[in-house]
Amino acid sequence: MLSLRSSRVSPPVLGAIRQQGRALRRAESARTQAGRTTVVAAPTAPGEMPLQDWAALFDAVTERLQRLAGRCDTAPAAGPALRLPLQECVDALRQLHQRAEETLQRSTQLRAELAAAQAQLAGTRTELAHTQIGRRRAEHAAAHDALTQLPNRSHFHERLAASLAGAHAGTASLAVLYLDLDGFKRINDEHGHDMGDATLCIVAQRLACALRAEDTVCRLGGDEFACLLVAPASREQLSKLVCKLFDAVAAPLQVGALQLSVQPSIGIAMYPDDGVTGATLLQRADAAMFRAKRRQQGYAFFERLSDS
Repeated sequence: MLSLRSSRVSPPVLGAIRQQGRALRRAESARTQAGRTTVVAAPTAPGEMPLQDWAALFDAVTERLQRLAGRCDTAPAAGPALRLPLQECVDALRQLHQRAEETLQRSTQLRAELAAAQAQLAGTRTELAHTQIGRRRAEHAAAHDALTQLPNRSHFHERLAASLAGAHAGTASLAVLYLDLDGFKRINDEHGHDMGDATLCIVAQRLACALRAEDTVCRLGGDEFACLLVAPASREQLSKLVCKLFDAVAAPLQVGALQLSVQPSIGIAMYPDDGVTGATLLQRADAAMFRAKRRQQGYAFFERLSDS
């Protein structure tokens, strides 16, 4: 098969081929317009012919050139000399046709591979998003109480350790509060554990709302809570904040049709006066809480003589 570079066609023949090609393109365009309801062409730039339409055009031009070449055999003078260039054009068009079909097939294959890769990428992104959501949920569950959604004991100890590390580096003070609900066992015994759980959730929400943004409240377990107060201004200001917490918890609770009430006993230990480790501060706040509960005084600061 001859390539286009080896073909030599005279200008009159080229002019005739071009004229014939324009006519064929107009005919193909008319057929495409007529069949638009059933044929979907690939998108092309303005003024370009869809790649799929080149097959029909090649066939039409090849057929026309072959008929012209056949007529040349009957021409008295110029026929035999014209037949060879026409045949070369036919061969070159067939070669172009083959290359166009190969290009179309490769383009179709690449589009299919691209669509598959995009679908796989979308699936991977979805799986990654689900994995990240699952990881965040697992991390939240590991650090928070399942009932009240407050930080749990483990998370509280981490926050307390981090705050103490910062306090050791400077002169900041901290306060640890230990809270226990008086009369909570009676609610569980008289109204059931569901009512008790609802009470705990209300108390947890009240404590979280009453504290400052920089402070932390957690549920240690059962009806026991702990608070970490960062840099209280003074013992007097701390007493006012503890009274605010007491009043918030002691306010009447409306749970369904029942109106309930619980009062907290609160123990307070301060860094660095009452201890320099998290375990010591929490233990001494617990001891102060038991004294407050025993004396029914609402809250109490840790005292070495009374609580040791």
